Amino acid sequence: MKLLLFSDLHVNPETARRIVERARLVDVMVGAGDFASVRRGLRTCIDVLRASDKPAVLVAGNNESTEELAAACQGWPQAHVLHGSGVSIAGHEFFGLGGGVPVTPFGAWSYDFTEDQAATLLQPAPAGCVLVSHSPPQGTVDRDGSGRSLGSVAVREAITRLGPRLVVCGHIHASAGQHAMVGRTPVVNAGPYGVTWELAEEPT
Repeated sequence: MKLLLFSDLHVNPETARRIVERARLVDVMVGAGDFASVRRGLRTCIDVLRASDKPAVLVAGNNESTEELAAACQGWPQAHVLHGSGVSIAGHEFFGLGGGVPVTPFGAWSYDFTEDQAATLLQPAPAGCVLVSHSPPQGTVDRDGSGRSLGSVAVREAITRLGPRLVVCGHIHASAGQHAMVGRTPVVNAGPYGVTWELAEEPT
């Protein structure tokens, strides 16, 4: 299965159009959040992305809520909005966690969760899934422009516990397009320009 991983489109319709164009060559689109900007303009990118006929696995970022994202995706049958929940596509299990983890300094508009809340939401995730989390794991593809590690302890602990086949994240723009390993699990901070990823047909 070939995936197109992306995140942090932030109300940029041209970037969304490029994602749709590239999606013609993959099986599933995986969007790791932040389609809007400060809770505004969510439909700008979603209305472009829905032009693709490929299945789309989506989580909210901290710039939109899960409820807002689900509402924007109404009438898009290929879209699967996940948050503490999962979906199976062609025999491959995907599980999602939206929002900023840990809580960001941005204030009330930001859709955030504490580490404890995130750990609870991640508890039902199946071992060996594709984990889609807006926030990266602590210490991996999570460095901001000044070098600070801003990722989530709960996400990292879930990776250690579950051994996902792949982790897709975003949120930290300075690490966009980077990938690294946590144990045997590849972690990709997808970024707005997208990363194509080949997922083995047989789970390992």
